[in-house]
Amino acid sequence: MLAELSAQDLGYGDPRGAPRLRRAVADWLARGRGIRVEPEGVLIVAGTAQALTLLHPVLREEGVTSVAVEDPGSLGTRQHLRNGGLETPPVPVDDEGLRVDALRATGAPAVLVTPAHQFPTGVVASGGRRRELLRWAADGGLVLEDDYDAEHRYDRPPVPALGARFPDRLCYLGSVSKLLAPALRIGWMVPPPRHRRALTEAKRFSDLGNAVLPQLVLAHLMESGRLERHLRLLRGRHTRRRDAMIGAVAEHLPGAVVHGAAAGLHLTVTYPADVPDTALCAAALARGVKCQPLSWHRQVPGRPGLVLGYAADPPGPLVEGVAAIGTALRELT
Repeated sequence: MLAELSAQDLGYGDPRGAPRLRRAVADWLARGRGIRVEPEGVLIVAGTAQALTLLHPVLREEGVTSVAVEDPGSLGTRQHLRNGGLETPPVPVDDEGLRVDALRATGAPAVLVTPAHQFPTGVVASGGRRRELLRWAADGGLVLEDDYDAEHRYDRPPVPALGARFPDRLCYLGSVSKLLAPALRIGWMVPPPRHRRALTEAKRFSDLGNAVLPQLVLAHLMESGRLERHLRLLRGRHTRRRDAMIGAVAEHLPGAVVHGAAAGLHLTVTYPADVPDTALCAAALARGVKCQPLSWHRQVPGRPGLVLGYAADPPGPLVEGVAAIGTALRELT
């Protein structure tokens, strides 16, 4: 890759990202997510976290002081929004996705959603809810769509991104964190046209743009088809790991309910025992098993549960980990 680069390629580039990667991302989104965007509309960022950080001043300039979030919803995302001085009113999620009637009741002018695979419940937003949300946006709302693991689908075909339907009122966020590795710190955003200039300036003054070499390597992977082949390999591997974890939950956590198994890299498990999920996670950690309490991702109290990732370990250790959680739960009850 280095041998192909000129001195100009290694200078300060476009803060929006390497043109080659922006073209590759535009093609990737068109093929996989149904989003039609010109490369000029793509901004390369250091993951969704930086995308949110860049959005903070842009939103405040528009008078936005609060961004509604799903409840339960990502603790990390909520922390990033609050770090930018934005309030995060909670909106409940049910079996069809975000409740748009409750969103309207908050009065928030913007909302952050994960409609393709809601984190952490795994719910896929229904067609009706998507239409309701787009009507809310048409009335003046701004939708931030975090498409954090849209590529990982196992038992059903992928659903198109919301960004394919209403680009003027929607800011699309994606990355390779769940596709390759979070440490690469490469992601992209497709903001509404009216925000492109301000976000480009924010990116320029933040870091002058992402490192060029990783961008060009990723562009090559996308252009050559290797990234899609890698994704097919991951789907088979993750299906086996997911199935092993589901079987272990049935065996070692009787009465527990698994949520969100059709996609993603984690399962959410709720259980009937009257044991705080924070206490159960602490007991599991003492046995060498790391998991997240569902209550971390709530602003409104609700049923206890666990968020269990399965992408990083083969089936054997996953089964052993769930067995350890089962032992911890029995001891706590």
